[in-house]
Amino acid sequence: MPTTKNILIVDDSASIRGVLRSLIDTQNDLAVCGEAVDGLEAIQKARELKPDLILLDLAMPKLNGAATASILKRMMPQISIILFTMYEDAVQTLGLHVGVDVVLAKPDGISNILPRVRQLFASRSGEPGLSPA
Repeated sequence: MPTTKNILIVDDSASIRGVLRSLIDTQNDLAVCGEAVDGLEAIQKARELKPDLILLDLAMPKLNGAATASILKRMMPQISIILFTMYEDAVQTLGLHVGVDVVLAKPDGISNILPRVRQLFASRSGEPGLSPA
């Protein structure tokens, strides 16, 4: 039986957090361990909850996603981060520099989230891939 992977959702939009939570909640092997509305709260919750993966928005109040990702990767180098943003083209290179594993665009990224999450977990564990629920 596969181990459940915990995901922290970080976005200042309650509606985006809700959509992401609903999507993840349909999977037997994935769970939302928490939510945060800005980068500062994300850092605090990541320390507390120790998620396996963070879905992180770029444009947020207090601390943006790029700065947050950079801090999180220094604190928790093993963590996977998907930057989920409206500005995909503009931040592909930035994402690599701050330690983001994947950059997905919000307009067309919802359908790509679960495959990319599974791909990241599989690459980190050496498994051929986690099967969908």
